[in-house]
Amino acid sequence: MFQPNPEDRLHLRMHRARSVVLTSQELVEIRAAQRTFEGAYMRTALSQFSFALIILKIFTSEFYAIGALFACYGCAVLLCAIYRRYQGNTQFFTTTDRDGELKNVFRTSGNSVLFLTALSIGAYIGLFVLTWQLDA
Repeated sequence: MFQPNPEDRLHLRMHRARSVVLTSQELVEIRAAQRTFEGAYMRTALSQFSFALIILKIFTSEFYAIGALFACYGCAVLLCAIYRRYQGNTQFFTTTDRDGELKNVFRTSGNSVLFLTALSIGAYIGLFVLTWQLDA
């Protein structure tokens, strides 16, 4: 309950995370990571929402399940983008562990990639099942 603010535990060059002034090279690095990771996930989510809307507006009622599948897939990708942004906000900082040693906070995006891979495989399997049911 009385835990310090997480930004007070994260440091960069001996400054707390909320009071750090970044150099131009660090800003370029952070912006590149945001464009690459966060932007790609957001663009994917928006494209899935757009595709779902096209399916729901153009096709007949038999295809509504496929449109709903892509809308749900877009929501899940959006949640993955939010999670990736949360991870990315702390990856450049250091923190002290219980022994008092400085420790880097950098984490790879492996969890996000695994989640998105499993999600995509599930969406493709669902798409194949729904397409198969259209023939029957």
